[in-house]
Amino acid sequence: MWQPATERLQHFQTMLKTKLTVLTLKKEPLPTVIFHEPEAIELCSTTPLVKNKAHTGYKVTYLGKVTISGSQFLSGCTESAVTGLCQRQPPSQEDGVSSNAILEIRPFQVRLHHLDGRGEATVAMDTYQVARIAYCTADHHVSPNVFAWIYREINDDLTFQMDCHAVQCESKLEAKRLAHSMMEAFRKTFHSMRSDGRIHKSCSSDEFPEDSTPDDG
Repeated sequence: MWQPATERLQHFQTMLKTKLTVLTLKKEPLPTVIFHEPEAIELCSTTPLVKNKAHTGYKVTYLGKVTISGSQFLSGCTESAVTGLCQRQPPSQEDGVSSNAILEIRPFQVRLHHLDGRGEATVAMDTYQVARIAYCTADHHVSPNVFAWIYREINDDLTFQMDCHAVQCESKLEAKRLAHSMMEAFRKTFHSMRSDGRIHKSCSSDEFPEDSTPDDG
């Protein structure tokens, strides 16, 4: 049936209003989602801005590691390994080596944060379990600024090897401070593990040999 244009327009407007009313009713829960999601996205997008926060620790130059033999370590046991690591450094860097890492010592774990060319922390990080550190010292004839620790590395086939890691600090004092920090981390780790029953009170575990007390000279 033919309808005047005015009536068709009114009918169309009525239908449109009805449709809009239905759509509005169906979409009522959406504003909450719409208002929260962009806020969450914005917060997530700003998170990387704080990823380069300063780490607590000392700026050092990681000299590398070398596998050593033996299981009983006494004073002077790291001298040969540290001497070899120092000799590997380019002649132009033997004096005043620029820092390439931050060494952070805490109970249960030692963290070595690697720095980029601008001296900022990267995502690369090496971790060392305090329970596997057998010995550490800041007393080396080749350089009093070097701090070293012997770490029991467990291989994929469950065998282990003893690696001597060394870092060069900015001063002899900082090297000794690292040794004292390592000793404090060792004590807290040992007492915590013993309190939890992971170490028998009557004896020390293989993870904590009696000769593992850090030597700071």
